[in-house]
Amino acid sequence: MESRYLFTFLVVVELGSFTRAAAHLGYAQSSVTAQIQALEAELEAPLFDRIGKKILITDAGRRLLPYAQEISRLHTLAKDALRSDAELAGTLAIGAPESLAAFRLPEILREYRERYPKVKITLKPGVCWTLRDLTRSGELDLTFLLQPETEDKDLFIRTLVQERMALVAPPAHPLAASQRVEPLDLQGETILHTEPGCTYRAMFEQHLHHHGVFPDPDLEFYSIETIKNCVMSGLGLSFLPWITVRNEIREGKLAGLAWDDRPQRPATQIAYHTKKWRSPALHEFLALVDKHAERWRKELE
Repeated sequence: MESRYLFTFLVVVELGSFTRAAAHLGYAQSSVTAQIQALEAELEAPLFDRIGKKILITDAGRRLLPYAQEISRLHTLAKDALRSDAELAGTLAIGAPESLAAFRLPEILREYRERYPKVKITLKPGVCWTLRDLTRSGELDLTFLLQPETEDKDLFIRTLVQERMALVAPPAHPLAASQRVEPLDLQGETILHTEPGCTYRAMFEQHLHHHGVFPDPDLEFYSIETIKNCVMSGLGLSFLPWITVRNEIREGKLAGLAWDDRPQRPATQIAYHTKKWRSPALHEFLALVDKHAERWRKELE
């Protein structure tokens, strides 16, 4: 069975026309007809019903379709697997929450781009539960997550590093001088939150509620940079990943309060579908992530 005949069959199914399939493939229409007829003769079953100018896939054609699609997929994988690193190409769709997209991924993306300039990368920001859904559906090749360590029957999830968190305040805030800040100390304070659905926000709120603390008023923002600027201006306090505020703390623009963040530490993880093929482009990206993750862990020791 000629694989190119199967590819022609797939194009005819997709476009619903021998004429359009011929134009798409650059064949004469007679060539497309001949290839389909050769398949039908070999399989001893008609693949399409010709009704006037319309063609309709038959039951035999529908049964052949998933096998043709799998053969086409394997054909592409075989070609990709034989490409050299210098020719590595393709597309990677990556998801990440804002904090990781802005403070963990840039160095990885820069280095990967320098090594493999022919690989197109799309980066989709979002909250973790949305990104997980997009990874399950196959819309994303790889997702970075910032959440408690978890399992998912559809996803391979691996922890890269346990992130430190920081409760930050304006440098002149009274709590900045405290030797230890407890949940009850936040009663009545204005808390500047990240967007709903943010995992570490939920962990922080749950910890406060467990101690009977319900800060009021509180404010929501969809940008970490906006939150930091508002805290620096004296609008309130905020609970953010340490990597997003470490520079401002070192420069004295923000005060890192003496808060025990260990119960609220999320993990930076990577996730991809258990049934999704790891292309050469994805394989090299994962190797680069592991190299950087080793440095992240050392920095947090």
